Amino acid sequence: MVKITTTLEDLIGIEHSKLGFYQELQQKVEQLKTSNLELEKKRKEIQAVLDGITDLMLVLSEDLIILRVNHVFADWFPTIDPIGRFCYEIFRGQNSKCADCPAQRSLDLEEIVKDLCIYKVDEKFRHFEIIASPLKTDPAGERNVLLFKRDVTLEKEFQAQFYQAEKMATVGILAAGVAHEINNPLAAISGFAEGLQRRIGRIDGKVEPAILEDFTEYTDTIIKECLRCRDIVQTLLTFSRPVAASLGPVDMNQCVRDTLFILKHHFKEQHNIAVQTVLLPDLPVIMGDESQLKQVIINLFTNAFDATTDGDIIRIITNAAPHGGIELIVEDSGCGIPDELHDKLFEPFFTTKPVGKGIGIGLSTCYSIVKNHCGEITVTSKEGQGTFFKVSLPGITL
Repeated sequence: MVKITTTLEDLIGIEHSKLGFYQELQQKVEQLKTSNLELEKKRKEIQAVLDGITDLMLVLSEDLIILRVNHVFADWFPTIDPIGRFCYEIFRGQNSKCADCPAQRSLDLEEIVKDLCIYKVDEKFRHFEIIASPLKTDPAGERNVLLFKRDVTLEKEFQAQFYQAEKMATVGILAAGVAHEINNPLAAISGFAEGLQRRIGRIDGKVEPAILEDFTEYTDTIIKECLRCRDIVQTLLTFSRPVAASLGPVDMNQCVRDTLFILKHHFKEQHNIAVQTVLLPDLPVIMGDESQLKQVIINLFTNAFDATTDGDIIRIITNAAPHGGIELIVEDSGCGIPDELHDKLFEPFFTTKPVGKGIGIGLSTCYSIVKNHCGEITVTSKEGQGTFFKVSLPGITL
């Protein structure tokens, strides 16, 4: 057996080696700590940038399965866990890919794809701008795509308002241009009708009283309608140049009777549509512009008439409002209005009527007139079950 002896020099060498190893290890640890702090700082910076992005961000797999989302998803869909689910299942409620999926196109073309889409969020239709960008292939060979969804609903609404303002300006210019041409023949018609009225006395006793009564009624109606047409032209001018309404005592029951008398020709065109009036006796008198309120009645009635067919019923009802004032109700049993169109009914130039049947300013004009009278107009309708319009106007002590 060989005996190994350890000298002092050997022991000093081992300890020195250990000391060097520990010193080097400590330096490595400090370097790692520094790198970790830098990485954490960069991570926080990147996270702050991502949190500041208000667009919805998703990372999708090649099969369009959601792999990651940013914090905006929880704001839009707080009760849904998207990870591992298909994007078309979450956003469209479908069981298959969308027909023209921008994410799929981005993967196929290997380029950035932009698109616009509309779908429901919280029971409301919203507009979204979509940007799909293919991500670099990962080491496993799977392709991913980065998807941005930006809510541009407000921008679209502002854009629509801008276009609407342009339309209103155009209508104002057209109305101003034709007002003079319309008012001239109206003045002539009104003048001749007044001339006929002045000559009624000469034929008194020479014709049957019933004929004379009809003659008087017809000429009165001609003059009234000429004045109403003049006021309608003036109302068109308010699209570009608002004019304060001329308020006075108004009997809404009489407005309904006068309007229905004017619209008798509608009844002749459709003999099988029943028109019923339920007018409250001693209805409170309100302050308003009689011509404008008659315009509201005409627009609501003609809309109801256009929505009805043989065998349907139109009801015009007046009531005293629960908290003062009056209520005007125009109800029909016609085709009704789809739910998705209710929010658009009072938008200018929106119409469901075919070309030549309407330009979509009737209900918007009604809305404007009622609001100017400090009132409210509401609609209740179900497709296939008729429509119920209610106009509430405040009572004013005379």
